[in-house]
Amino acid sequence: MRSFKVTKFGAALEEVVEEAPAPVGTEVLLRVNACGVCHSDVHLRDGYFDLGQDGRLDLSRGVKTPFTLGHEVAGSVVAVGPDAAAEGSVAIGDARVIYPWIGCGSCAVCRAGNEQLCRAPRNIGIHCGGGYSDHVLVPHPRYLLPYDGIPVEEACTYACSGLTAYGALKKVGALGAGDPLVIIGAGGVGLAGVRLAARLTGAAPAVAEVSADRRAAALAAGAAAAFDPKAEGAARRFVKETGGAAAAVDFVGSAETARFGFDILRKGGRLIIVGLFGGGLTVPVPQFPLREVAIMGSYVGSLQDLKDLLALAIAGAVGRPAVEKHPLREAEALLAGLQAGRITGRAVLVP
Repeated sequence: MRSFKVTKFGAALEEVVEEAPAPVGTEVLLRVNACGVCHSDVHLRDGYFDLGQDGRLDLSRGVKTPFTLGHEVAGSVVAVGPDAAAEGSVAIGDARVIYPWIGCGSCAVCRAGNEQLCRAPRNIGIHCGGGYSDHVLVPHPRYLLPYDGIPVEEACTYACSGLTAYGALKKVGALGAGDPLVIIGAGGVGLAGVRLAARLTGAAPAVAEVSADRRAAALAAGAAAAFDPKAEGAARRFVKETGGAAAAVDFVGSAETARFGFDILRKGGRLIIVGLFGGGLTVPVPQFPLREVAIMGSYVGSLQDLKDLLALAIAGAVGRPAVEKHPLREAEALLAGLQAGRITGRAVLVP
């Protein structure tokens, strides 16, 4: 098994060759056919999230090195543990997308179907070996979902970028005519949100994005409009022209983008923060009751959400993500490209 591992937080990935694990119990071993490279992998490699005001969320206590990044994984089954074989839901050669946001399976949150919010996670690519490798071990076949007819390099992206956009837009809900929706950020996840927005909310979004190339990509993906949020008076102009956003979804998650999203809300509007770029947000408390606005977070999505999203994708109902394939050896270079903002769409490793 050839993998590129985080052996020390903040250091370059290290190539490691070792024996592939043999699955036991309900475990299933897959050969990786494609793995998306996510911006959160940059934070995981560095070992922290920026909390603003010089604060950091240290990952070293919950994530132990060495570990293999990569949570957007699609592969082919090459071995199954005896209990997984007895269950009969997967067989050697099956092509599957992995649901990576795995919980303990027994707490109240997991029993309610929200394993992604479990306090004792076993996430693929974080707590368990991920897809920056040519093999991945999955604890149970229920986390393996078919992707009939979807190219494998696209299918893997639904496990995070697609799922994260889907989960956030579900929280927006249905919008009426004259209920403006704004998507902030047109990276890989933001573009997934653009493609899904009309299907899930009934509204084609306006996109706030600083990059001209990404604004063009957002328009090509179905955005109704695209503008630069850093242009002079952009927030005031948007509110004056539209009355303010009924909902804004921040797929960047920086101090600046969250502030912009809050400022463009109309009374009764909702800001949903998805991105993990980092920083802090200070908002006067009276604005919440006086404007009746709300801020909430959104973290990936449930196993059922991924099943529903893949069903839409298989039916051709959500458009096609823009992906670019790269060999596994370029994993470190792609993380650097994401960190510098040089990548539009989704970069995918193909071992």
